[in-house]
This record gives sequence, C-alpha cells and structure tokens, in this order.
Amino acid sequence: MTPKVFKTFGVYEKSYPPSRALKMAIKEYDVFVIGTGTAGKSVAYDCVANGMKVAIADNREFGGTCSQRGCDPKKVLVGFTEAIQLAENLKGKGIISVPKIDWAALQKFKSTFTDAVPAATERDLEEAGIEMYHQSPQFLDENTLSVEGKTVKAKKIVIATGQKPMELKIPGREHLMISDDFLDLEELPESIVFVGAGYIGMEFAHIAARCGVRVTVVEFGDRPLGPFESDIVTHLTKASEELGIKFIFNAEVSKVEKLQKNYRVSFKKNGKTESIDARMVFNTAGRVPSIDELDLEKGNVAFEKGGISVNEFLQNTTNKSVYACGDVSASGSLPLTPISSQEARVVSLNIRNGNHTKIDFPPVPSVVFTIPQIASIGLTEEEAKEKGYDYVVEYKSVPKWFNAKRINEKVYAYKTIVDTKRNIVLGAHIIAPEAGEMINLFVLAMCGKLTTDNIKAMIFAYPTWGNDIKGMV
Repeated sequence: MTPKVFKTFGVYEKSYPPSRALKMAIKEYDVFVIGTGTAGKSVAYDCVANGMKVAIADNREFGGTCSQRGCDPKKVLVGFTEAIQLAENLKGKGIISVPKIDWAALQKFKSTFTDAVPAATERDLEEAGIEMYHQSPQFLDENTLSVEGKTVKAKKIVIATGQKPMELKIPGREHLMISDDFLDLEELPESIVFVGAGYIGMEFAHIAARCGVRVTVVEFGDRPLGPFESDIVTHLTKASEELGIKFIFNAEVSKVEKLQKNYRVSFKKNGKTESIDARMVFNTAGRVPSIDELDLEKGNVAFEKGGISVNEFLQNTTNKSVYACGDVSASGSLPLTPISSQEARVVSLNIRNGNHTKIDFPPVPSVVFTIPQIASIGLTEEEAKEKGYDYVVEYKSVPKWFNAKRINEKVYAYKTIVDTKRNIVLGAHIIAPEAGEMINLFVLAMCGKLTTDNIKAMIFAYPTWGNDIKGMV
C-alpha cells in the first residue's frame, strides 16, 4: 500500500492508513514481566537466555522489596540488636557494659546494602538484553498493555508485583507510617505505636525497644503472630514484655489524630474506646497483593483476596496468556522470598516449554527475626489434630541446655509433632537465638522423610545449636 505524502512545517511526511499506523506504534514481546523483585527478574533472565524478546516494568526502584525495603535491610538492623542482647545476657559475667547503638551510623551501614541495588539491577537487565519500563503497566486487553504512554503486546505476561502494606481505612490514616519509613528513619523517636503484631510489627518492635524506644503494639487478635504455634508464641510474648514492649490485645484501632508533638491512637476494646499517645505510629497490620494499578478486569485476569488466581501451573485461571509468581500469586504458599524463587522457576519453565511443570511446595520454614527468634515448619498441633493424624507432641522449655546456658539465654523452647504411624516429623516449632538456622535441619529431615530414629542416628558437630534437634524428637 502506497502512503499519502503531505507537507507539514516544510517537512514532507508519510501518512499510513490507521491500521498500519497502529501496528507501527505497538511494540511486541514474547514475554512482558511486571515487577523487578526476586520472582520477576528470575523469569525475565530465564526467558531472555532462551532467545525470547523480553521486557520488564516496575513503578518503583528496580530490584524489588526484599533487597531494598524488606528482608535484607531489616536483617542488618537486627544484627546490631543481637549484639546488644548478647551483651545484656552476659553483663556481669565478663561483659562490663552493654554497647549503645549509633542509629545514624547504623543507617549509613545499612545503606551500603540497599543504595546500589536499583542501578545494579538495571545494569544487569540491560546487559542481558531486557528492555525496561519505569511505570506500572495497565491492561488494555488480554495481551495488550499500556505503559509509559506506549502500547505493547506480549504473547505471555507475567505478574510479579509482590505485596504492599494494607491500608487501614480509618480517620487519620494519612498519619500512619509504614515499614519503608521505619527502615529509613534518620533518628528514632521517644515512643512508637505499632498497629499489628505480625512479622513486621514484632520484628520492628524488638529493634526499636532494644534501641531505647518506648514501644506499644496494638493488635486486633488475642496474641501476636497468629499463624504460629501458640505455645511457642507465649514465650516470645513474655520475653517481649520483659524487654519493655507493651501489648494491647483484642483492640480495634478506630482513629489516629495529630497532636502538638504526638499522635493519638484511639481503639475499641471490650466495648470501650481508649487511646494511647506516641511520637510515631506505624501501620504493621499486614500486606496485600499489589494489583490495584493493573486494570486486571480489562485483561480478563481473575484475582482474589490472596492475589492473582492461578492454576497448578501458576497460570491465570481466566487469561491463559498470564502467569503470576511470588507474593502476588494466590498459589496458597507463604509470601516468602524463597517461595518467590521457586514459583519463578515454575513459571519460566512453563512459558518456555509449555505447561509441564506443576507447583509442588516442599515443607516451607518460616522465621520471625525477633530476639530470640521464632522458627516454624510443618503443622501446628491444632492443624495435626484437624487433619486427623495420630501424633505425639513433645513440648519443653530448655534454657538449661548447654547452648542457651553458655550465653545466659533464658528463653529456649521447642514443640515437635511426630506422626506415630510413620515416625516422621509433621511439625517443628522453636524459640531460640538461632532458631532460624536450626529449623533448616528440620527442612532436610522433613523433605527427606527421615524418621526420628534417622535423625537421632546422625552425628552433628558439638556443641552446636543444630546438634540440639536430636533431643527434640
């Protein structure tokens, strides 16, 4: 077809029919990934290495939550408070005084882990030949997206946008800060209220309290960390209170007001309205899938409370061109970075080879990095009972075991659930300074379906925390 030629401002231009002009304006990809965290990057790298034309987009700094405003920077801050707690335990037993934290210096150290992430991520993506967009795309139809004012088409679209803090729809919610803000605080206030006693609330409460902040945690439920084994959480609650953290349970926050210096948090408890004042208030009530900006309805993408609806191949249930992985997928898994990596592997395999790989989660450990840590894998006692297993429970507080005693740690307990018919571990729950490392040995035991006799027969290095698991089964 010959284009018409016309003159504009002294320059001859060609005018194509609308259908051809639209085709020229649209960029096409084999795979378009939304999200540059652990899951999104993994899929993009796998697919471009397989010869596919790949693009990736993000509406925030490239690199995702975990490395910049989640797991990694949080663990840097936790590391310093571990030093404080160890010194506190051994004060008078060889340690003369407990060190003090220079918060500004700590934040500067933390930034050495986070500041370089966006630029490094973009450099690596560019070197791999992956095109980048710095905006959240919106679906126009099942295979078409609008991003940065451009229209793009993709044979496969991968949603890996993760989660974001859940908004508390209460008056004064604009005064609430979130986890991102805590990790970037230039200085700590005298007092903080955390609204929510989940992972984030409990971990930040422990960091702040050990740095001298007066901390209150307001929780809707009757205890912290609802999904964890209640007997083990009881030990953490008591240890937190001894640290100086105040808990207000069975309380529903109803309003936040700005005062002259403080903020006032109003809550309903036992039918009455009460309040507490603090210099800062953080919303740590939980996280929700980050999908609001995507216009999923236009793309015929099914979603639910837990995120993007997916089948066993992590493919969307209504738009077969769409896959989802990581915290945003409603796969039934926990929102953890290792799970994101596993789901990304499944998605990339299915995009490259067709739907042949089903998601199959092995036993997944979970750790709360308070001090001491809580770690869990498998079933709680309540879940084992509901599922009808024949089981035996071993639950003990063991601060007199050598590993705790040598550092004068007073909180050390475990609870294991063992299937009596097969003699294998159904669940393990630990509170200890190194519970996160210890639980990994239970991962090996459960994934390998080792019997308790197998575990006891193994020889571990002594005296180590890992060796203690032999006494837990």
